Amino acid sequence: MTDPVETQHDPEATRHGPGRILIAVYGVFALAATARAGVQIATKFSEAPIAYVLSAVAAIIYCAATFALAKATKVSRRVATAAIAVELIGVLAIGAFSYAAPDDFPDATVWSHFGQGYGFVPVVLPVLGLLWLRRTR
Repeated sequence: MTDPVETQHDPEATRHGPGRILIAVYGVFALAATARAGVQIATKFSEAPIAYVLSAVAAIIYCAATFALAKATKVSRRVATAAIAVELIGVLAIGAFSYAAPDDFPDATVWSHFGQGYGFVPVVLPVLGLLWLRRTR
């Protein structure tokens, strides 16, 4: 049986238990956001360049968070924390901006409308990610 005090200081704790589910969800979002941004940029970039570039930024952040959570070292924990914090700020800012300037978001992006097109998971995921990182600290 693992001592809870040891687990709190183990950087690998992020990839055990519920951390595996978190990493899997981040992985799915990394793939989905990358694919969506790629298609949007390749086929209709001129329609909403701001929105599609922001989709690509979201994809990069999801990829960074996924790899950092899965690597589970002291440095990767810092990278994961930074990526997830930026993700939370991004989804809140882009979510609000997409309501304030709907003409700039003619097509849904991962973070527009606070992730409505993805069941609002994009606004909940970074909160869960930061809570998990804090819990496994």
